[in-house]
Amino acid sequence: MTDWPAGVGRVVLPTTDSTMAEAARSAAALAAPTWICALEQTAARGRRGRPWRSPPGNFAASLVLRPEGSPGKVALRSFVAALALRDALAAVTGRPEALGLKWPNDVLLNGGKIAGILLESIGQGPRVDTLVIGIGVNLAAAPPVSELEPGAVPPVSLAGETGLTVGPEEFLDQLAAAYDRWETQFTTYGFAPIRTAWLQGATRLGQTITARTTRDEITGTFTDVDMDGHLVLQTAKGPQRIAAADIFF
Repeated sequence: MTDWPAGVGRVVLPTTDSTMAEAARSAAALAAPTWICALEQTAARGRRGRPWRSPPGNFAASLVLRPEGSPGKVALRSFVAALALRDALAAVTGRPEALGLKWPNDVLLNGGKIAGILLESIGQGPRVDTLVIGIGVNLAAAPPVSELEPGAVPPVSLAGETGLTVGPEEFLDQLAAAYDRWETQFTTYGFAPIRTAWLQGATRLGQTITARTTRDEITGTFTDVDMDGHLVLQTAKGPQRIAAADIFF
């Protein structure tokens, strides 16, 4: 059994509307970093308010942190969370070579989306008082392809791809330990080693991809992620740095 990280809280709920909402409600009363996991969510959501299907058996949890630093630095924890997710999935599958990282916040298994990450902050002005990192993993089942945006990476589940049955609480233990290791790297050495490790596992690095922002669609060669966490695409107009977008292969 994986050792639970020292000084980190652990809350497992039988059901809630969403772990992100539960984290926001509970944050003020939490004195230490805390994982809030729910065995069932009734109103889960993903990026940009999109609904996130979370049937029983899948993993849903949010980590509540009191981070230091600027909002831009705090947001780089999406890469910390992605590396932790990859490591936790590698630990339960024994197949690290089957896993990939998709900018900005997805983890892939056998080329399909198995997990997503959502960051939300609570604070006033230029500071972030509380950061909530929400993580959803298709352990038991994946949503139907019919619910996806055209061209999106198809979803997969751990059970469907590997035949393994891993419960949410077992996965939480693996994830919390992995996140603690990468968080220590981040707070000790900054973003540079996180960026290097993330790029080593990046999917489609050096290949042509399309980034859809709220205003534009940009196609180019995925060459880098810069020190601000921005995607760098080499296009006919030169390199373009993209702060937020949905990525299509």
